[in-house]
Amino acid sequence: MKILVTGGAGFIASHVVDRYLALGHEVVAVDNLATGSRAQVNPRARFVNVDVRSPRLGECFAEERPDVVNHHAAQAAVRRSVADPQFDALVNVVGTVNLLECCRRFGVRRVIFASSGGAVYGDADVLPTPETYPARPASPYGITKLTVEHYLACWQMLYQISWIALRYANVYGPRQNPLGEAGVIAIFSHRLLKGEPPIVNGDGEQTRDYVYVGDVVEANACALERQEVNGPVNVGTGTETSVNGLLKELSRWVDHPVKAVHGPAKAGEQLRSVVDPSRAKTLLGWSPQVTLEEGLRRTVDYFSKEVKR
Repeated sequence: MKILVTGGAGFIASHVVDRYLALGHEVVAVDNLATGSRAQVNPRARFVNVDVRSPRLGECFAEERPDVVNHHAAQAAVRRSVADPQFDALVNVVGTVNLLECCRRFGVRRVIFASSGGAVYGDADVLPTPETYPARPASPYGITKLTVEHYLACWQMLYQISWIALRYANVYGPRQNPLGEAGVIAIFSHRLLKGEPPIVNGDGEQTRDYVYVGDVVEANACALERQEVNGPVNVGTGTETSVNGLLKELSRWVDHPVKAVHGPAKAGEQLRSVVDPSRAKTLLGWSPQVTLEEGLRRTVDYFSKEVKR
């Protein structure tokens, strides 16, 4: 089938493009290259440089006529969403509505959406947090992700477009941007390898559920295969790790560990976040395969080569 992947030049979606191609599908990667890199797009995929907010997106759909849309394009930084919620909403909500209208107009059968487990739930009382837990986003970014899920449910009722929202935990691995605000493992790895002190926000006892990008890609493959599965599905490990614990584990894989510097806590940042992946196992047959230890080793190895370039 033909699959259009938005954000296809980005960290997670470029890996998804690779996997869909390996499965024998025809893939169109759409990206405005604001944060993605053209070099990360598999040469076997067709690349279209267009913003999801643009009227030109309709031209792309008219030409390509995809069967399925995998939607990863987003403003993905929590802190930027707090600082500029209008921009966050324009990209994540208005851009997605533009995309969904293209899906309606050109007969797309299914949408696979990259949502957020941590940001949608907020500071939950139940950990690991299941999909049935009331969504209480603590940031504009989380609000936009939840809003898109409601739009998807509406489009299913109105236009019979099936959908699944993969609520990612904290995804890490090769190709993640080490110079941005998000992606603590990429940022820490890069700084440690360069001999620069990693900066820990607050006391470092805040926890996250870290899931390796290769496992996330397999969840996207399962979501494509199991098209009867609709609604939100958590994609995580069910295990929480503190920032301090993460830094200690990362330091094992570098030659000269560097002592961290603590900065102030950031507005909108959750204290604890870990998702329950049981539904993914039941409905998609998916469960994480890469341990944190192995994932960190692969990630540090990747950034070690990047730093030496």
